[in-house]
Amino acid sequence: MLLVSLPLLLSASQPLTPEDLKLVQRAEETYGVRAGKRVTSWRTLVMQNRAAGLNERQKLEKVNQFFNRMRFLDDIKLWRKKDYWATPLEFLGAAGGDCEDFSISKYFTLLELGIPDEKMRMVYVKALDYNQFHMVVAYYDTPSSEPVILDNLIGSIRPASQRRDLVPIYSFNGSHLWLMKARGQGELAGQSSRLGLWTDLRNRMTSGRLARPVVNLDD
Repeated sequence: MLLVSLPLLLSASQPLTPEDLKLVQRAEETYGVRAGKRVTSWRTLVMQNRAAGLNERQKLEKVNQFFNRMRFLDDIKLWRKKDYWATPLEFLGAAGGDCEDFSISKYFTLLELGIPDEKMRMVYVKALDYNQFHMVVAYYDTPSSEPVILDNLIGSIRPASQRRDLVPIYSFNGSHLWLMKARGQGELAGQSSRLGLWTDLRNRMTSGRLARPVVNLDD
């Protein structure tokens, strides 16, 4: 199910902010009218859940459910690049992406909803069932708690101990990079800016540059 149907599920009882309307306009100009509707749904989700007084677990559920409706497609098919980390606006504009794009959009949306950066990590893993590398979002309620995993491969959010199909390799957030020696916090390995793809993503978000996919998933 593509995200284009989401405007029917989200009540726009409050008008979008001028900043949000600019995002919608940019999406429409770059990707088309249906992309603008997806971005409208995204910004409505953020606005409504900011005002709803949800706890952090409820925010995780809302955001995970929202983005997991998007379509999965490999970077080489969508962007004609071996590895491309799309911004949330590019992900919604293109109507799909790969596991990194799902994770990145969830991470930045949860930040907007007030989840502290130190409680989240994007985790690069080996997905054993698929024999390929994969990315998920981990949320730690406290620094010592077992994380729960937000994953586009399954709909439910589960504790890491129930995801034996995932072998962690490294994780990062907006500030730090960790090497994962075991299913825990891992060993601090420096700043997340050491990741070239992450730095490129942040630069594009700052500049507002938008890439166009080589295929149109809205056709």
